[in-house]
Amino acid sequence: MKRVLGWLLVGLLVAGLGLPAPAAAGKVIKIHHLNKDDPFDNATGAMATVFKSLVEAGTNGGIEVQTFPNGQLGKDNDVVTQVKSGVIQSGIHSVGGFASVYPMLGVIDVPFAFPDISTTYAVFDGPFGQRLAADIETKTGLKVLGFGDSGGFFHITNSRRPITRPEDVKGLKIRTMGLDTHKAIVSALGGQPAVIAWTEVYTALQTGVADGQMNPIPIIAFAKFNEVQKYLTLTGHLFAPYVWVMNAEFYNGLSAAEKGVLANAVRSAIVAGRGVSRVIEASERGLAGLSKDLKVNALAPDQIARFRDATMPEVKKIIVEKHGAEGEAMMKAFLEAIAAASK
Repeated sequence: MKRVLGWLLVGLLVAGLGLPAPAAAGKVIKIHHLNKDDPFDNATGAMATVFKSLVEAGTNGGIEVQTFPNGQLGKDNDVVTQVKSGVIQSGIHSVGGFASVYPMLGVIDVPFAFPDISTTYAVFDGPFGQRLAADIETKTGLKVLGFGDSGGFFHITNSRRPITRPEDVKGLKIRTMGLDTHKAIVSALGGQPAVIAWTEVYTALQTGVADGQMNPIPIIAFAKFNEVQKYLTLTGHLFAPYVWVMNAEFYNGLSAAEKGVLANAVRSAIVAGRGVSRVIEASERGLAGLSKDLKVNALAPDQIARFRDATMPEVKKIIVEKHGAEGEAMMKAFLEAIAAASK
C-alpha cells in the first residue's frame, strides 16, 4: 500500500512540474560480445556501449541493455545458440562463431578480394549485405541487425621468420578459426593450419604449439601477441565482419517505435566500432606500437599477386564444393558487389 501511494505521489509531483513520468520497468536486452566493455579499447566494446546508451535514452528507460563482455556467457558458437533459444536477446559474433549456425558465411572469405577498407563498408551496408542478412534470417531464424568491423584486414604474425613471399609460409603452424576457408588459405601457402580456441591462442603462441596467427591490427595489439611473436606481415588478405544478431521473437515483440530506436542505435554503434578500429590501427596503440616489438613488413605488389594466385582458387573451390550452386551464386554476388563498390 505504501508503495502504491508513493508512486501516486511521484506521479502527481511529475504532473505538477510538467515533466515526463519515469519509465516503468520494461524489456531487457542481454547482449554478448567477445572483448572488454571499454568503448576506447576495441570495436565490440564501442558497439555495445553506444548501443546501450542510445537504446536506453531513446526508450526513456523502457528497454534496459545489459552487456556481457569477454565471452562471459561461453564460447561464441555456443552463445549463438543461446540467442536463438531466447536465453539472451542479442550477440555480436565472430564469423568463426557464427558459422556454426550459418556455414555459408564462408563465401565472404575469398582472399585478397577487397582493395581497401572503405569498400568493405559499402559492400556490407549495401545490397549484398541485405541479401546476406536475408539469407541468414531465412536459414537461422535470427534477426540480423548489421555487420560490424572486427578491426580491419587480417595480417599474419609469427615467431620464426619474416614473410615476404608465399614460400616463407611453408611449414609454419598458423592458428586459424575453425573455418575451412581460413584453413585453406594457410594450407595453400604450404603452412599448417592449427584450429585453436581464442582464449587459448596467447598460450599456444607462447609455448610454440602454434608459430603464428592471423588477425587485424587492433586485435593483435589488445591481445598482446607482440609479447609472444617476432614478425608481422601486412598481408591484408581477409576482412571478417562481426555478425550482430537478435532473437527474432524478441525483436518481433518490440513496438514500431522501439524498432526505430534499435535501428538507429545499431547504425550508430557500427559506425562507432569502425571508427575505434581505424583510430587504434593508426595510433600508438596499433601499428606504431606493435612496430616497437615486431619486425613489420608490407608485401610488395608482385608478391601480393602471387599470394592471391596461390590462395584464391583454393578457397573458391572449397566454397563451391561445400555450398554448391547456392554458395557459388552468393560468392559471385559478393565479388560483383566488391567490383561495383570499387569503381
